[in-house]
Amino acid sequence: MLRALLRRWASYKYRFVPWIALRLRHKRRTIRYVPDKSKDKIISDEDVLETLLKIFQALFINDFSRQMDFFALLPEVKSKYLELLTLQSKRSKTTGCSHQSQNIFNPEEVLFNTLGFSITRDRSLLISAGTGVFVTKGFVPKGAVISLYPGTVYQKYEPIFFQSIGNPFIFRCIDGVLIDGNDKGISKVVYRSCSKRDQLGPFQMNDITWLTPAVQNPLAVGQYVNNCSHKFNV
Repeated sequence: MLRALLRRWASYKYRFVPWIALRLRHKRRTIRYVPDKSKDKIISDEDVLETLLKIFQALFINDFSRQMDFFALLPEVKSKYLELLTLQSKRSKTTGCSHQSQNIFNPEEVLFNTLGFSITRDRSLLISAGTGVFVTKGFVPKGAVISLYPGTVYQKYEPIFFQSIGNPFIFRCIDGVLIDGNDKGISKVVYRSCSKRDQLGPFQMNDITWLTPAVQNPLAVGQYVNNCSHKFNV
């Protein structure tokens, strides 16, 4: 039993914020030395933005009928989507379908139709491997954006002691910012609380579906990608 506890601690301690703080002056296992942060980009910001805009626009069009109430309340926002409204109108006339009879795809299908691949989180077939991310359809080209790391963002000066206890989803960015991608326990409560705080009337300012089994953003699975390596910390 003691050996099992030691193995668990040996794996978890690199995520335990107080332990990290005490070890800042010592040799770090997974923190890479990067002389210039601007050169630490595998994918350019332009490519990332282009991919995100493409997939989010596709998700928006796929669920277009549900956006009409939103447009009715915020006409100034509607004016920015006139091109999408025109495109949707042309599609409806061509197919003879209304918004109500529109064929709605699930998020994984939208991802595949837009980027040529789909991914999902699921239990690994390996013993004691836990949950992972799998390519379920299509092909992922080198250098593609395949996931986002959702969660509560903590600046270096913000407390995260209690959230970090027993939490393997604390991601430390190279600039010291911490992202808590845990979708359970106190981390889930904190994220939901922040979401409610930032809510504008009936409109949510962020996505909370990644906390549930019904994920609406198919890219919001990055916290389940194993990133522990001596060479890389992606």
